[in-house]
Amino acid sequence: MAGMSVQPYREICFDADGDPGGGPYDTLAGLDVTDLVVFAHGWNNSPALARRLHSAFFAPFPKLAGGRPGTQVGYAGVLWPSMRFPDEPFPGLEQADDAPAQGPGLDGATGELLTGLFPGHTATVGRLARLLREQPDSREAFAEFGMLARQLAAVPPGGLEAGFAEDVPRDEQSPPAVLYEDTLTLCRRLAAALGVHAPDGAAGPAWRGAKELLRQTTYYAMKRRAGTVGELGLGPLLGRLSRSAPRTRVHLVGHGHGARLVAFALRGLPEGACNVKSVTLLQGAFSHYAFATGLPHAPSGHGILGGFQQLVDGPVVACHSRHDTALGVFYPLASSLAGDTRAVAGTDPRWWAMGHDGIQGVADTPRLTLDEALRSGLPAAGCVSVDASAVVRHGRPPTGAHGDICHEELARVVLTAGRVGGTAPGT
Repeated sequence: MAGMSVQPYREICFDADGDPGGGPYDTLAGLDVTDLVVFAHGWNNSPALARRLHSAFFAPFPKLAGGRPGTQVGYAGVLWPSMRFPDEPFPGLEQADDAPAQGPGLDGATGELLTGLFPGHTATVGRLARLLREQPDSREAFAEFGMLARQLAAVPPGGLEAGFAEDVPRDEQSPPAVLYEDTLTLCRRLAAALGVHAPDGAAGPAWRGAKELLRQTTYYAMKRRAGTVGELGLGPLLGRLSRSAPRTRVHLVGHGHGARLVAFALRGLPEGACNVKSVTLLQGAFSHYAFATGLPHAPSGHGILGGFQQLVDGPVVACHSRHDTALGVFYPLASSLAGDTRAVAGTDPRWWAMGHDGIQGVADTPRLTLDEALRSGLPAAGCVSVDASAVVRHGRPPTGAHGDICHEELARVVLTAGRVGGTAPGT
């Protein structure tokens, strides 16, 4: 593909129900490669932007993996319907930490993106934009804003996504605050996280948190969609590839919600498929207890992917960073129970994301720095957490370093995890 940093490169395009339209099966099977690196983006607004990220992330791979006898690496990019707000730093581009961000209003470009991502909600988006522009000083206006924002996050009737949402158990303990918390209360909390404090008697400053509420409800819908596409789309596709090209070693990589997508592909792998040799989750925007077989706060419970790491013939690596404010600050606020004051203080680990502090609740999971992982290697199997804060560190509020993933060091993590070209595991 013209402009792509690597070859051979193929694309796998899914709709919201995980339907790829049939073409990618033959496309991937026709690749004459020993190793296939499959990368799923998180938030992106168009195929062109997704390709831009794929190209930037893959750019270091040929130098790092090239020249190894008997190794031929191929690349695939997963494209799926998601959304990046225009005020968020774009992954792969240099971003100054103090660069000015957009204001609390809903600009025309963002409105168009929302109506495209959620068809049939043009009037809803228009009313949300008007409320953000006028900022009425009343609790009733906030209640209306919350109702409208949550309409966007509702599961669309019919289709596979609706069935998936009903059948798959939640990876948190209860429906999240972003859907059930009193809107004004939640907006005040989100505004405070942005550094804007609203006195109890004043609603005006809380409108600074309303755009964050809209962002988080949008992310909630994308989080559900990522699981749908992974389990119902990518997993079965990899199963077919294991039959048509059994010697091709597959290495799954995902960023943000794309990390959830590739992780959920493990749920969709058919019995007997053993071609997934590594999974690398970059700033994963889902529960850090996802792979747990027992939960500290509910010993009889388990994560939504509890034990699924055993389907990988290699390690499951979660890279995390303390500089990712999208996951370290806003994710737990939106994911917690309505009225959960511990979550407001950031002290309740039930609602933390994998990209914030790695994989939790899985016994004997090593915790390594990035330097340790690259110097000494990675486990041959099982879960491992890698603190990538040394490189995943730049980005302006509100998302911080969430998109700062295009680094040679992270490419080396992927190749080390997959033992590509004979790279030996360290432990």
